[in-house]
Amino acid sequence: MSEVRVRFAPSPTGDPHVGNIRTALFNYLYARHTGGKFIVRIEDTDQVRLKEGSDQAIFDSLRWLGMNWDEGPDCGGPHAPYRQSERLELYKKHALELVEKGMAYYCFCSAERLDQMRQIQEAAKKAPMYDRKCLNLTKEEIKAKIDAGEPYVIRLKVPREGTTEFEDIIRGKVSFENSVVDDQVLLKSDGFPTYHLACVVDDHYMGITNVIRAEEWISSTPKHIMLYEAFGWTPPRFAHCPMVLAPDRSKLSKRHGATGVKQFRDLGYLPEALVNFLAFLGWAPQDEREIFSLDELCEAFELERVNKAGAIFDMNKLDWYNGYYIRHIATEDLANRTLPFLEKAGIVPNDHDYLVKCVALVQERMKNLAEAPELLDFFFKQPEYEPSLLIPKKSDVETSKKALAKCKEVLAGLDAWEHDAMEEALRKAAEELGIKSGQILWPLRAALTGKPASPGAFEVTLVLGKKEALARLDIALERLSR
Repeated sequence: MSEVRVRFAPSPTGDPHVGNIRTALFNYLYARHTGGKFIVRIEDTDQVRLKEGSDQAIFDSLRWLGMNWDEGPDCGGPHAPYRQSERLELYKKHALELVEKGMAYYCFCSAERLDQMRQIQEAAKKAPMYDRKCLNLTKEEIKAKIDAGEPYVIRLKVPREGTTEFEDIIRGKVSFENSVVDDQVLLKSDGFPTYHLACVVDDHYMGITNVIRAEEWISSTPKHIMLYEAFGWTPPRFAHCPMVLAPDRSKLSKRHGATGVKQFRDLGYLPEALVNFLAFLGWAPQDEREIFSLDELCEAFELERVNKAGAIFDMNKLDWYNGYYIRHIATEDLANRTLPFLEKAGIVPNDHDYLVKCVALVQERMKNLAEAPELLDFFFKQPEYEPSLLIPKKSDVETSKKALAKCKEVLAGLDAWEHDAMEEALRKAAEELGIKSGQILWPLRAALTGKPASPGAFEVTLVLGKKEALARLDIALERLSR
């Protein structure tokens, strides 16, 4: 068996969409599972839709998710260049070859005529297809038009009889009547190829053995097979993955919220969580496990276990994955990952060990990294809050003032700054005051954090340290006395 070679071939038109990245992931997993090669190719032939910096965004997204490639525009390889705009002469050569063989033809129809033709066909409830007006132009007519500078495209001459079939790894046998396949444009008037010609030529010369792509390309596959046959090349094996759907079962789009990889990164999702989640969009392992590392996914992944049905993008499930990974990664690692979010919020921890201690207290509560500033801010600055926060339910101002004063007294007198000694002393203090422990611990925690919900009073007090804890108690007492 020859080496498996797969490719991810995005168009650089913006931040990579999770649907595209899911396709990239399936290609990557299949390559690593089979010991093959994963190639990245930039398909930038649609010059109108290009966005500067998009190719770098693609590379950054793949690397962030751990999907390193074996060949590509940035690292080269035996089949360079890997950017289609740098391969134009190759496409033109092969388009002209098909013209010479009588398998393609020049078309000089204007955009206005084509629009009018489509409108008439649609009004008649017919599928829009080129009417082959230019198919039978003579060589002399073609030469005269080219010499006169008339713009043209080159179209594939699709046989009108018979069927085109292929065996899809995921979907089984797929068949198309040739009569419904349009004479697809291969070479545009600007000299750039269409997707159809470029991907077939590149896949052949780059030795691609398996084309794994979204199901929206199924209808294009007969055109590609015709091209392979026209050139006398062996086509790769095809696998068309299910669409990624929104919860309402429509195609996932921006109106459903975040869809770009960078968006999820900025929202504080971990790459491990996103990879695990995306792998399960249309694929399932042989066992009941839901948690897989990238290496484990590589080992377990089989194309045959990819489902035909559309996969629902469930944000609740992604949140579940993210929460799981946040809770299970090393606290120091989590602390490092929170740094960009903290710094963006104007929080610059100077003591890494202190940051780790702080993160340890909120790790179980954190759902995403973007929550870090809100969960941790009080560890790094004096909290702002209304005095009423210091008064628990079924209590009053005077009781809270007595509780805070007692807390200050007890904490100031502690010889051992440790959890058990602190808890024992403060619970004893509550008894001495004749109040419930909550009536002393709530004001203490509120004074230290400025939040109605936070880690426990003892844990926060220990991390803040005696000096800072006592200073915040002084501020709390002052606010209650106003």
